[in-house]
Amino acid sequence: MVQFPIVYLNSNDGTGVLAFGEGETFILHKNESIQNLQEFIDEQKGNYLFGYLSYDLKEQLHGLKSENKDKLLFPETYFWKPKYAVKLNKESVEFLQGEKNSESLNFISQFMEEETDQNFHAHNFDFKSRISKDEYVKKVIDIKEQIQLGNIYELNFCQEFYAENVDIPYEIDTYFKLNTITQAPYSSYFKFGEFDIFCGSPERFLKKEGNKLISQPIKGTAPRGGSEAEDLILKSNLENDPKERAENIMIVDLVRNDLSRIAAVNSVHVDELCKIYSFETVHQMISSISCELKENVNFTDILKATFPMGSMTGAPKLRAMELIEEFESFKRGIYSGSIGYIKPNGDFDFNVVIRTLLYNQKERYLSCSVGGAITIQSDPEKEYQECLVKVKRIMDGIND
Repeated sequence: MVQFPIVYLNSNDGTGVLAFGEGETFILHKNESIQNLQEFIDEQKGNYLFGYLSYDLKEQLHGLKSENKDKLLFPETYFWKPKYAVKLNKESVEFLQGEKNSESLNFISQFMEEETDQNFHAHNFDFKSRISKDEYVKKVIDIKEQIQLGNIYELNFCQEFYAENVDIPYEIDTYFKLNTITQAPYSSYFKFGEFDIFCGSPERFLKKEGNKLISQPIKGTAPRGGSEAEDLILKSNLENDPKERAENIMIVDLVRNDLSRIAAVNSVHVDELCKIYSFETVHQMISSISCELKENVNFTDILKATFPMGSMTGAPKLRAMELIEEFESFKRGIYSGSIGYIKPNGDFDFNVVIRTLLYNQKERYLSCSVGGAITIQSDPEKEYQECLVKVKRIMDGIND
């Protein structure tokens, strides 16, 4: 079993970034200042940094509390400067950090063999739901009442599926098995200590290129069809569904507002609105919003304005997050947080942690959470079925 940290950011188009090996590490624990993260980033300027941001950073970013059940026990934030970082492009390997030597080349070869091998180990994880279907439906009705009262317009309501007494001796194999199911553009594998993240995300949170910041929220989901004709009908229905479009546009407005806090004057633009993208298991409705940054805006300034992402909270964001704590029955932690990397020049790219299995080896606990946007038009039964569409292929597929 590998002891050092590993991150693999997999675009599923033949390219990716693989980071591994011991290096300078930053862990943000509960009640510590996020300013400590900025200090670490500043100290490591000129290096590649990889890490994740927990959803529960909201507690210090927005002064919120969470008393919900946490069985995974991940730190709130983890960043590290890997000994090695390489860019993979089909058959080529470009070293971004660290030396090309037998140690690094051997690990890269062994890691990628797990993908090409395709002889994945079988699992039999017994997933249970943290809440029953009846409880879920009741909570959606209660959320709609909050909307009716004018307290919120939209709320992202999530539930947890979990398995206990789980042993995963072949973690890298497990990630690549999940990836054959999801084939997502912001897929990632993250390992450190007793923690593993197997992420099949289709969603980008934020990308920074020079002075430009891009956000691409997802709101709107439909299953893939069993035939080409059925698939086209499902895609068209999603594209023209007034409820799904309303959900997406509400979050676009929220993102525009978030970006305006750190954007140069008149630089916030909606580049794509409600465009349908097709993935291995689902169709998704995605919008793209961008801005030019003000001068002297650093990484944590951007987080304070934009995190957590609107697609995983609701609108208005602060009240939605308060109500999420009331209605949900688990602590999200890494789920609906973000994984990514920061380049030596300060550019970065981070995903949204959805369609993901989270594992604590020491606790032998495996979690797979899922959610959806609740609006005044939501049908509780359909919302529950949409959750199953998103999560069932992952839970069933990992057990095949």
